[in-house]
This record gives sequence, structure tokens and C-alpha cells, in this order.
Amino acid sequence: MNEPPSHNREPGRTLPYDPTERRIRSFVTRMGRLSDGQARALASLAPRYCIPYEKSAVDLNRFFGRVAPTILEIGTGMGETTAHIAGLMPEKNFLGVEVHTPGIGSLLKLIDEHGLHNLRLIQHDAVEVVTHMIQPASLAGVHIFFPDPWHKARHQKRRLIQTAFVEHLASRIAVGGYLHCATDWEDYASQMLAVLSSEPSLMNTAKDYADRPSYRPVTKFERRGLRLGHGVWDLVFRRR
Repeated sequence: MNEPPSHNREPGRTLPYDPTERRIRSFVTRMGRLSDGQARALASLAPRYCIPYEKSAVDLNRFFGRVAPTILEIGTGMGETTAHIAGLMPEKNFLGVEVHTPGIGSLLKLIDEHGLHNLRLIQHDAVEVVTHMIQPASLAGVHIFFPDPWHKARHQKRRLIQTAFVEHLASRIAVGGYLHCATDWEDYASQMLAVLSSEPSLMNTAKDYADRPSYRPVTKFERRGLRLGHGVWDLVFRRR
């Protein structure tokens, strides 16, 4: 999913959230082929369910037409998990941020097929969305599931979960809200645990890694990995 110059501070101190500086992005834009269904969904549904990026703070409730707790998901992929969770919690608003057009088209199709009136999308860099559009203490929760692990050592500066970004992201979560991350790369899980634990405004809800919350479905890729003996690590931190 999403990337900033090193400031030679503690590990993970890469600064991904300041768009005023030249920075490394944590994602690579892929062209990806649009299916006919995705193209139709984009043409017919984007005007209703997609929010244009703005370089200023917005009142998210006006895009949903109601006041409700809002959950931000960074990197929705093809949208199956996002749609599943939004369907489980119709009383909450869900805002998905994704850069890849086929993923946006796929999730728009799911919104239509399942009648998910509580889900809106922004196609843009999530770091810039968090920085400019999301007001402080306005989110009830944040989901970051299986972000790009950038597993080669020379690429790990591109990882999204870095100290400075987490500090900034936490400021957008209301007291009592939560940040839920998941990864299937053990070294990234260790980095996530260290970075999240070092953020004073966040408190771990578990001793270290959390049990998978029931609302997060097991994806087909995750299921295959588990069969092959691969691990999956969930981290759930609460805003103090």
C-alpha cells in the first residue's frame, strides 16, 4: 500500500507524512487492467461514492449524509475485506483510501452489489489524505491490513508504518479510538510493534500481538499462507 527522507533518528523514524518535503512513497502506482465491470462501476458509481482529494480539512459526515463514527482504511486493495467489515457494521461510516484504479472499481462494484451506503472512497495517497483532509481526533478507528512489506533491506525506508507517520496518524484518532494493523511479514510485525509501542498516545490492547478481531476476515491469500505455515500478526492499539 503507501513512503520520505531519513532523519537519522531511532529505527523507523523515516518521515512519510510531510508532503511539503520531497519524500519516498510507500507504494508503486501500477496501471493494472480494468475489467469491463470495474470500468462501468467507475463511470456510474464514482460520482456518488468517491470523494475528491482536497488539500484542506473536510467534514467527513457531509459525504455520508449522517453523523456516525468513522473508520479509515488505508489501502483497500480489491475491496473484499473493506466491504465485508462495512457490511458487518452499518452503524459506522467507512472511508477507504486506495491509489490503484482497478481496486477502486472493484470496491465500487461491491458497494453496489451489497448496498453499502456507509462506505466512501478516496483515490489518492493516504499519507496526503491523512495530513490534509482528516481533522484531528475525528476518527473512531484506522485499519491498515497487509501494507506492502518492502522486504528487501534497502527498500524498508518505504514502509508506511514509521514513527513520524504513526505519531501524525494517532493525532487523527479520537480518545478511545483504535489503530489496527496486520501483516504476514514477521520482521515488519516486529517493526510495527516497536513503532506503535513507542507512540505515547497509543496503548497496546494485548501483551504484544493481538488475536485477530472477529471483524477482520481471513483472506484467501492469508488462508493459503497459513496452510503453508506462514504467520500473520495483528496489532490493535487504543488511543489514550
